Amino acid sequence: MPWLACGDRVVASLEVARTRSERRRGLLGRDDVTGALLIERCRCVHTIGMRFDIDVAYLDAHHRVIDIVTMPPGRIGRPRLSARSVIEARAGAFEQWGVTVADALDVRLDT
Repeated sequence: MPWLACGDRVVASLEVARTRSERRRGLLGRDDVTGALLIERCRCVHTIGMRFDIDVAYLDAHHRVIDIVTMPPGRIGRPRLSARSVIEARAGAFEQWGVTVADALDVRLDT
């Protein structure tokens, strides 16, 4: 299983949305999430149909965090034109993990 790292710290388990269908679905239809979900080739998300609040970290081409927002269900997010991917997690996760804007995130295949 991949892991999300910030600097030299592994902060969470990570799912990767690999297919177009997985990228479109994101966390929709779930009651909760453990860890985080990476959605590549994504600049905007929505929470229409979500069952819980989520944190969204927008990442540039080098996986540097350019913005973090918390979205309640039923919202359409504003696109971040410089974003190349997003990471979705349960609301409050990025604060708990100590992830902030300008942090460089890394996907690790093992710890």
